[in-house]
Amino acid sequence: MSKKKFTYKDAGVDIEAGEEMVDSIKDVVKETHNDAVLSNIGGFGGFFRPNLNSYEDPVFVSSVDGVGTKLIVAFKTGRYDTVGQDLVNHCVNDIAVCGADPLFFLDYFSTGKLEQDVGYKVVSGFAKACKENGVALIGGETAEMPDIYSEGEFDLAGTIVGMVDREKVIEGKKIKKGNMLLGFPSTGIHTNGYSLARKVLFSEYEITDHVDELGTTVGDAMLAIHKSYLSIIRATRDIDGVNGFSHITGGGIMGNTKRVVPDGLSIKVDWDYWERPAIFELIQELGNVPEDDMRATFNLGIGLIAIVDPNTVGAVKEIAAEMDEEVIEMGKIR
Repeated sequence: MSKKKFTYKDAGVDIEAGEEMVDSIKDVVKETHNDAVLSNIGGFGGFFRPNLNSYEDPVFVSSVDGVGTKLIVAFKTGRYDTVGQDLVNHCVNDIAVCGADPLFFLDYFSTGKLEQDVGYKVVSGFAKACKENGVALIGGETAEMPDIYSEGEFDLAGTIVGMVDREKVIEGKKIKKGNMLLGFPSTGIHTNGYSLARKVLFSEYEITDHVDELGTTVGDAMLAIHKSYLSIIRATRDIDGVNGFSHITGGGIMGNTKRVVPDGLSIKVDWDYWERPAIFELIQELGNVPEDDMRATFNLGIGLIAIVDPNTVGAVKEIAAEMDEEVIEMGKIR
């Protein structure tokens, strides 16, 4: 009796499909490269040689993150070109608020069954955001794991590495009583709070439903791309009196801003000083979500906060106006 022959492909992993995927994305990835990148994707490691001429005491700054259950919205809509941008921009913001300039990005894309078209769109999203932020996409991993993910599902993670001069690291140590909180609007939910948002919105609407309050479909509103704040941070971080930045992610405005405020000081937010985007009002109304839960879960329309000396507010607003960025005076340090 002959034994049945099993191959890796029979087990659900197609090595050739993975190689074809790498070949298909090489050109879009290469478009993100600059003179500091010494290798193309496909090797065992990515090589990056930073120019240190402008640094006196260079410090690497890194961060790793995912997109969370926003991916489920992508699965439902069949749109895969935005979540890669979300991930890059989120990671860029996390190190930019520390004063760092992002240098390179690496991604991890894992799925049950590799669909080349889906993978290409996801990586193209990585590449698009990397180009917009001046970041090199120097490597990644594509894993096919049929016993982990159901058909049509995948997960993403990304790592960003940047650099800052040690004396220019922004940690919030200069924040003082009386400093002002200047908020910069978000583009929507960004990449946090989707477990609650999905539970509420999908209890009432289909992903393709057009909602008048939102001015678009539920899917499009939920897939609004996480904004990169790198440009406004770079333009204002060296102004005397700009003492800290907060990227508003999981934990909301208070949870994230507390990270950079020194012990002994507290944060006073004037919650009525800006109009929340319609999607947050809809979630709260439909789900009867308590205000405390809304504040702890969502950014509520503020994606970045600069903490500045009162005498510096005018300078920040002037630069923001030149960049067509809205600024909201939303509180102070006590």
